[in-house]
Amino acid sequence: MPGSQARSRARDRNDILNRPEFVSLNQPPRREHVVGEPRGGCGPRRPVRQQSQQEDATAARGSRDSSEGGAGGDGGVKEASRWPEQDCMQLNPSFRGIAISSLLAIDISLSKRLSVCVRSHGPGAPLRSMVTLLALSGHALPWLCGTLLCLWRSNTMAGQEVLVNLLLALILDVMTVAGMQKLFKRRGPWDFAPGFLDIVAMDTYSFPAAHASRAAMVSKFLLNHLVLAVPLRILLYLWALLVGMSRVLLGKHHLSDVGCGFALGFLHFNLVESVWLDSATCQTLISIGTLRWIPLL
Repeated sequence: MPGSQARSRARDRNDILNRPEFVSLNQPPRREHVVGEPRGGCGPRRPVRQQSQQEDATAARGSRDSSEGGAGGDGGVKEASRWPEQDCMQLNPSFRGIAISSLLAIDISLSKRLSVCVRSHGPGAPLRSMVTLLALSGHALPWLCGTLLCLWRSNTMAGQEVLVNLLLALILDVMTVAGMQKLFKRRGPWDFAPGFLDIVAMDTYSFPAAHASRAAMVSKFLLNHLVLAVPLRILLYLWALLVGMSRVLLGKHHLSDVGCGFALGFLHFNLVESVWLDSATCQTLISIGTLRWIPLL
């Protein structure tokens, strides 16, 4: 018997749970007193854990109801459950995402640095009037009205053919750029509200640049269908480039918007050249437009 007692004492000493730091693990959990429950233990008892879970659920339900009520009253408060998703940070971004974000940051920074004619008291204030006039020369309204006026005054079929195709190219450019701007909805570097002329021409967003697209298309169209001297051809190319840059100087577009606008203008020119309307078709369209068209019987 003494040997068995010695072995049991040795086994108790070697047991890890008998150490002082683990003594609390061997003790039964304390039961907290619940409000409304007799201390003697008589009557039905409610587990503390279940009660705490119910209190947490009640508090969560109340906070959710209050947040919904506050959102309905303020009209713009976001749900709390969406904040963690918006504030999370992507720890392993892809190389493509890093490159695109870096290029966009460089584009925005350079565009803001070049927009020196934004304010009337800035460093580019002396050039603001000239830059505004240069940008107006690439607006849609002067070109549409000028083409219609020239078409009304033209007496030759060859001239009317060129003017009708130019008018269709201008309409195609306005509609395509307006549709793409509505699709992308990119704001300018300074996020200015569009002016009256921009709203009339449906040029309300930044990407792509409508003035740059129109200037590239018109310059390429005139160079292809008019016989011009070399200095005039150089001036026409220079005009298209300055029209695109004027919108950057005024803070209306980014550099990338202007570049994509130039590419879109060349695309419009190639499209119009591929579906060029002949003289007979142009005469029919002119007759319909002037209400002098008599259908064949």
